[in-house]
Amino acid sequence: MGAQWKAKHKQDAANAKGRIFTKLAKEIAVAARNGADPDMNAKLRSAIETAKKASMPKETLERAIKKGAGLLDGPANYETVVYEGFAPHQVPVIVECLTDNKNRSAMSMRILFRKGQLATSGAVSWDFKHLGQIEATPTSPDADAELAAIEAGAQDFEDGDDGDMVFLTEAADLDLVSKALPEFGFSVNTARLVYRANNPVTLTDEDALAEVEAFLDAIDADDDVQHVYAGIAE
Repeated sequence: MGAQWKAKHKQDAANAKGRIFTKLAKEIAVAARNGADPDMNAKLRSAIETAKKASMPKETLERAIKKGAGLLDGPANYETVVYEGFAPHQVPVIVECLTDNKNRSAMSMRILFRKGQLATSGAVSWDFKHLGQIEATPTSPDADAELAAIEAGAQDFEDGDDGDMVFLTEAADLDLVSKALPEFGFSVNTARLVYRANNPVTLTDEDALAEVEAFLDAIDADDDVQHVYAGIAE
């Protein structure tokens, strides 16, 4: 998927797993600001499902919920900050940070983008779609993804990993479609807003591709970074 860059082998490394848990704990904490009960908080429910899918320890998950709800160590004071720019070879990049120190994040981005180009707001995002993305598993052999997409109100669908389906929605419809999909034979695994490039760059040179991947890998490793989206064709 060109719109959202994913490192190919990071999940296998212990330090990468730790970074994933840190990012997920932040998302859970922020979602829990609006209530610690996942049955009443769709954003929290989705974050918890994502954490469970990543095998986050139960203690870590519960602590993140309590922290976000202000029941532990005070409230979670995270803010979302979005940066735009270009990786090497003019690959457009959008970086979402969740940080408790915007100055620290800004400094980190300036350093990390030295091998590319940090741009102003709007310089890149105009060529991306901001939409909802739902990863769901069919709960029966006769589950029909096209029918489910139409009836639940999704804009499109595509094959995901391991037999899952990916449903794409308007940003405002993400929660409504997530709630409707189980009625049509699909169990929702994750649901969140993403960016997808309209015109992803195609790189045929292996050295150039490796350079871009190293650049994105370094950004994704930053503690404040939650998601990295790159307009690069797979």
